[in-house]
Amino acid sequence: MELDDAYANAAHIAGAEAFPSRWAAEARAFRERLGPRAACGIAYGAGERQVYDLFQPEQDPSGTVIFIHGGYWLDFDRSFWSHLAGGPLARGWAVAMPSYDLCPQVPIAGITRQIAQAVQHVAARTKGPISITGHSAGGHLAARMLDAGLISMDVARRLAAVVPISPISDLRPLMRTSMNADLGLDDAAARAESPIFMRDRHKASVAVWVGAEERPVFLDQARWLADAWGAELVVVPERHHFDVIDALSDPDSRLIGRLTGLP
Repeated sequence: MELDDAYANAAHIAGAEAFPSRWAAEARAFRERLGPRAACGIAYGAGERQVYDLFQPEQDPSGTVIFIHGGYWLDFDRSFWSHLAGGPLARGWAVAMPSYDLCPQVPIAGITRQIAQAVQHVAARTKGPISITGHSAGGHLAARMLDAGLISMDVARRLAAVVPISPISDLRPLMRTSMNADLGLDDAAARAESPIFMRDRHKASVAVWVGAEERPVFLDQARWLADAWGAELVVVPERHHFDVIDALSDPDSRLIGRLTGLP
């Protein structure tokens, strides 16, 4: 369809086919190294995929980062991304990584509600500040967590930062992609799930992250969200859609500093 190529990331990244297997291997090795500090498969809902992994630092955590994976709401689960917890853990923060049901088994609105349920569950299990981040479709879901109708005020008061990475902030263009056969979006559903149209939002510090070498539509999507919310926009040089998330594993990165409030 008209916008298939515009939203096709892998087709424009050299060696893209190798990334998923590398992510999975690095994530598996990370969990093995962490040993008992990795609590995997904590249920937050009734479904098989409604679970999260919770990684703990060596000391009592200063807070918790929640990372929401991407994949156009169609692919992946929490097991591919465990190694990205390395940055927050080194800064003394716990990290929670949820899976969720995928389209077309559930609509995007249903996934949003599942992630809100996961955030509430993580908040009940942890203490201190909470920062939420996510990548691509996960960036959309991270932004949606500021909807005042999704998470409780008690949890919202604990939000230190929300950092959508390469988010999809306006879902309407996806109706002009082949993916929509599974996403099932019409104009009303796309608008209802688009963060750029969120007006009743919890207050939180927001920064929108995106790689300078990403597809033009993702640069647009990030800018649209930053403009709509009056948020900081960070365009990371020499990073594309698949490696812009690598900074999450680096405790000294600007991204980790933004999530944990540490320089």
